[in-house]
Amino acid sequence: MFTDIVDSTATLQRIGDEAWRDLLAIHNTRLRDQLNIFRGREVKTTGDGFLAVFDSTARAVRCGAAMALSARQMDLPIRVGVHTGEVELVGGDARGFAVHAAARVMALGGPDEVLVSSTTFDLLEGSGLKLEEAGTHEMKGLPGGRNVFRLVQEAT
Repeated sequence: MFTDIVDSTATLQRIGDEAWRDLLAIHNTRLRDQLNIFRGREVKTTGDGFLAVFDSTARAVRCGAAMALSARQMDLPIRVGVHTGEVELVGGDARGFAVHAAARVMALGGPDEVLVSSTTFDLLEGSGLKLEEAGTHEMKGLPGGRNVFRLVQEAT
């Protein structure tokens, strides 16, 4: 799973460096709280987001939804991308095709969106999570068009 703050550079310019550092620290704490609740493992921060791995596809998507809600409550929308696949953990970092695929899926998202790959979608069958088609997309470095799905989140 990857997360990313939407329009972070514009927010930084609007509020200034010191306020941004404070806001980012609160953001990171809140998202880490959700990682702990859903048993995710933080691999690293990406400046204004996270790379995390999970032992359950459904937990990863539910965590993404909870993270998006936490960030929205701060008026700091994020996008979340989830792909399921083999990951190699090396020296505190994650490597492999699945990492690249998750980053590409996340990049397609808009504010408050949790997007998942078709692989993840298939593995969510029976989870009770509701998803809708978000189109077929060409993703940089990945062969062919890829189907992407959007989590349908409850109105809050």
